[in-house]
Amino acid sequence: MKNVRRLPIIFIVITLMIDAMGIGIIVPVMPDLLSDISKSDLASAAVWGGILATVFAVMQFVCGPLLGNLSDRYGRRPILLISLAVMAVDYLVMAIAGSIWILLIARIVGGITAATSATANAFIADISKPEEKSANFGLVGAAFGIGFVIGPMIGGLLGDQFGPRAPFYAAAGVAALNLILGFFVLPETVTDKIRRPFKWAKADPFAAFRDISSFPGLSRLLVFSFLLEFAFIVYPAIWPYFTKERFGWSPGMVGLSLGAYGISMALVQAGLIRIVIPKFGEARCILFGLIIEIFGFLALAFVTNGVVALIIIPITALGALVTPSLQGIMSRATSDDRQGELQGVITSVRSVAMILAPLVMTQLFKRFASKGADPYLPGAPFLLSMVLVIGCFFVFQSYKKSTHTIPDSTIK
Repeated sequence: MKNVRRLPIIFIVITLMIDAMGIGIIVPVMPDLLSDISKSDLASAAVWGGILATVFAVMQFVCGPLLGNLSDRYGRRPILLISLAVMAVDYLVMAIAGSIWILLIARIVGGITAATSATANAFIADISKPEEKSANFGLVGAAFGIGFVIGPMIGGLLGDQFGPRAPFYAAAGVAALNLILGFFVLPETVTDKIRRPFKWAKADPFAAFRDISSFPGLSRLLVFSFLLEFAFIVYPAIWPYFTKERFGWSPGMVGLSLGAYGISMALVQAGLIRIVIPKFGEARCILFGLIIEIFGFLALAFVTNGVVALIIIPITALGALVTPSLQGIMSRATSDDRQGELQGVITSVRSVAMILAPLVMTQLFKRFASKGADPYLPGAPFLLSMVLVIGCFFVFQSYKKSTHTIPDSTIK
């Protein structure tokens, strides 16, 4: 029975890993691909990269609550399987794209399919006991960490060997194989007891946000999620351009560096978090992770040596304690029949950050990394991320003061 129960969780972990790969796999090859397609320099190519990332995020924002609410009505299984099928086809389209406009359309479709992270998170909430939620959401975070290992490494290594289009064929194959696995092993977790009728008003991301924020203290945590996501977008949005400008790294080296970060993050979220949360509680884990990230971003802003940057990366991964701890608190503050809605809203809130952050980060990079920039500081976007994480710290402290009882079984 244990093996039967584990197979659906394995499927969900792989699905979320592929979602992360959808972002990470293109990161190492984007500077070269966009410079070639748009016939522009590195700083301008970064701006195009920001536009593509923003389009991807817009679709996640629009479709997150929609797919979350559809899964509350029709079940998690059909939403996940259909999205995987579309995702596989989308990767093939990106593999043969001959212009920036085809890439743009593919990123639109990719953003819709990636919005299934809300449904996958709702599945995890369905099968988890209250005291297991944070640890199981840690698996979700670990899946993204593994995706950021596999995605950039595949993208970098295949890009070096076979050109910038090869990684997309590999991603299409992985999505197709996972679709087959899900068809045979994924059960339906939405029962008549928790099934809710679908209403278009609930699928409106803004209406859903207003509704879910009626839970005590949740609006502050949604602001926290927004600021944190905005800060972390600096990695997919800036890292390949920053490291090429600062250290002269190839796509393969960019992929390996992001892989080191992903491995470290996966170890934190799949292993360390199961030790520290029972001992210290979610609130302390969040505060510790924020402090690590503040100093990590500060160091990356001014680093000039690639070896030092590689040393900093696994240290900053300790900040990965924050997201699953935060999700555990939020999930326990929400009723069982609204888990899909909650996860859809969280996806949309983060997607708003993903809409804005790439544009802001890439423009900031262009301002301080272009020829003749005064001052010359390619790491300027990391300073912005540091300021945003400091904002998270104060928002969470405000939440703790305003909430008489934090839904954390360890922290009193």
